Amino acid sequence: MTNILVTGGAGYIGSHACKALKAAGYTPVTFDNLVTGWQDAVKFGPFERGELTDRARLDEVFAKYQPAAVVHFAALSQVGEAMAEPGRYWANNVIGSLTLIEAAVAAGCLDFVFSSTCATYGEHDNVVLDENTAQYPLNAYGASKRAIEDILHDFEAAYGLRSVIFRYFNVAGADPDGEVGEFHRPETHLVPLMLDAIDGKRDALTVFGTDYDTPDGTCIRDYVHVCDLVDAHVLGLKWLEADKGSRVFNLGTGSGFSVREVIDQSSSVTNREVPFTIGPRRAGDCTKLVSGSVRAEQELGWTPTRSTLKSMIADAWRWHQSGSYER
Repeated sequence: MTNILVTGGAGYIGSHACKALKAAGYTPVTFDNLVTGWQDAVKFGPFERGELTDRARLDEVFAKYQPAAVVHFAALSQVGEAMAEPGRYWANNVIGSLTLIEAAVAAGCLDFVFSSTCATYGEHDNVVLDENTAQYPLNAYGASKRAIEDILHDFEAAYGLRSVIFRYFNVAGADPDGEVGEFHRPETHLVPLMLDAIDGKRDALTVFGTDYDTPDGTCIRDYVHVCDLVDAHVLGLKWLEADKGSRVFNLGTGSGFSVREVIDQSSSVTNREVPFTIGPRRAGDCTKLVSGSVRAEQELGWTPTRSTLKSMIADAWRWHQSGSYER
């Protein structure tokens, strides 16, 4: 089977991608430093531990497996941390990615699928974002991802590197089979934080701001089921295999939900009250981020089938109750 190097394959999205890649007939080779990932999540192919900034280690892995493509998830991704420690984000995300891209080109691995983010767009309220929307990131996380996109474009011009870039929105849910799921240390994502609060594993959820210009005053985000998201990455690989050229795709549903709506749906799915308190706005948060995915639907043939709020929370709750990984 064809080897695919998956950076961050021990993490939340990366582990789901490895399962999808294996199901599609590939061999996912996980490259991860396990700082935020989990050894227990590596179930679908070989594991190689290392740092993206370690060129010699990357060269060793490329030589050993000779992957046909790279799927690059590994990154720091916390908005609050990015606001407080921008240098760390530029060093980790950009320098690490540049080292990886250089190693891939040197190994003749010229197909590259990149996990970017809607955070590159910044604040564009009351519009549906598309791939041509101007990019004005509000924090070092979004800015570092935009910089990596620029690096990929430059390496295409210089070396023929082909890339599919996915800018996606809030990812939620878990593998319906329960083999992998979502768990971060520290946890920062809304749904697992909420489920922990419901289950008494942490104090009440904090809602950061209720004075936004939205119907209920809380931020609105476009939520995509992790299984739908990784299906798009498999389609992105096939796009590159078909020699269709580099392309950028948004991955969203076009249906935003407010924090309050997520809380209400979680209470309905779990049949429990969600304990929460109100806090001040969090620096770097946008009021509303929503994207349609017309290009991904029309060109990739991608259709999100599990990205209803009910399905995402139900799958996440099932995983949460399993007690898998370390809690």
